[in-house]
Amino acid sequence: MSPQEEKKNRYKEISRKYGDPWIWGIYIMLVIISIVESYSASSREVAKMGIYMPIVKQCIFLGVGAICVVGLMHVDYNHPVFLYIMVPVLALFTVFFLIFVMKFGIYVNGARRAVALFPGVTLQPAEMAKLSIVTLLSYIFAKTQKNRDISNTGMIWAAFVVLIYGGLMIKSGLTNTLLLISIAGSMLLIGGARYKKIGILMVFFGFMMGAFVIIKHSNDQKKENMTEITNGVASSSNSNDQVSDLPVGDEKKTKRDDESRMGTWMHRLHDWYYRDSLVYKPITAKNQQEMFSRMAQANGGLIGKGIGQSRECSRLPLAFSDYIFSIIVEETGFIGGLFVMLLYLSLLGRAAMIVRRSKRVLPSLLVIGMASFITFQALFHMAINVGVFPVSGQPLPLISKGGSSIFVISVAFGVMLSVSRTIANYGNKKNKVEETLEIEGLDAENPTEIPPKNVWK
Repeated sequence: MSPQEEKKNRYKEISRKYGDPWIWGIYIMLVIISIVESYSASSREVAKMGIYMPIVKQCIFLGVGAICVVGLMHVDYNHPVFLYIMVPVLALFTVFFLIFVMKFGIYVNGARRAVALFPGVTLQPAEMAKLSIVTLLSYIFAKTQKNRDISNTGMIWAAFVVLIYGGLMIKSGLTNTLLLISIAGSMLLIGGARYKKIGILMVFFGFMMGAFVIIKHSNDQKKENMTEITNGVASSSNSNDQVSDLPVGDEKKTKRDDESRMGTWMHRLHDWYYRDSLVYKPITAKNQQEMFSRMAQANGGLIGKGIGQSRECSRLPLAFSDYIFSIIVEETGFIGGLFVMLLYLSLLGRAAMIVRRSKRVLPSLLVIGMASFITFQALFHMAINVGVFPVSGQPLPLISKGGSSIFVISVAFGVMLSVSRTIANYGNKKNKVEETLEIEGLDAENPTEIPPKNVWK
């Protein structure tokens, strides 16, 4: 046996036991970057929590995530219990928490985004929704595919699911809704939908989002006018009393709670579209995030200042989460930022190679859906940091701090490894996993499968 054949056989054996080695390599590299850079960007947390507590918390989150990855890797994605948990159960929990957080959620960066589960432990339903929509659309497209095309019924169900999730998530962040639409579009392409159907669906989404923005803006204007009238009447009736009934802290909190998210979006879009050179702008409370993030990137140059040598991490708000890419660029330069971006793009490319080897559309959609939402979220984060997109909160997958995001991304990696391991075992006499289909109606063929004569290397 030649060295090349021996290497190929060893590669296949690893894939059959542990899943795709390339995905494992990308996951491990992202974990290493997360540990190093999240600690480097935690100057503010170190001042409050001590030197070691931020890195301990991040390692605990990553450790729990690693357990999820290893556990899911050994699960057969064809098993009914797995599909029932990942599709209907996850969807019900996600919708419940999305509705709950709208009324009783904790404020994070000016909007209700999190639910308090235990003291010190919060859950962000928007992160769960990204995972849930992938499994839901995978199930719908696999069930409704006919002649290697998604039926009209499947397209209607997909539109309904995206509208429900997007409507429930839009208050927690406009980029989350745009991310859902991007994920749905990529899954439609892999699922075999005709370009005409995809175009009609995207136009429909655009129309619905435009209608929502117009209606929401009109309602906010009416509320603002009513508030001004009410305040005018109150001030005239209490002209002799110059002291507010509310304490200063409560008054500020009320203004923050009543702040319109639509107004925030409009201001951000206006500032982004009509932005002048940042060199001539004074640093204010409104623009300090983008100002300090650009300073960090400019300070990094081509090769960066070195790990732990960030100058802006102590001044940049949310440097350890929404703006961690700016710290990465400052410490590792343009080369380091490009390397991180290529890691995420490589994940999407590797998922595409796995998809081409699958005989059925369900595993194909699961893999490409998980890889798409991780990659698109990373690209959204980077685009916000460098100023291509307006300012918004979006964590860098597996690198930014946050238990909810790390847990969801870890589950996504576990599902991808499970599917890749199953596909690698296809045709193996010792383990014919993919041939054991236990739920009826999920045997639709993968329209992107390559001919059997091609060898996956």
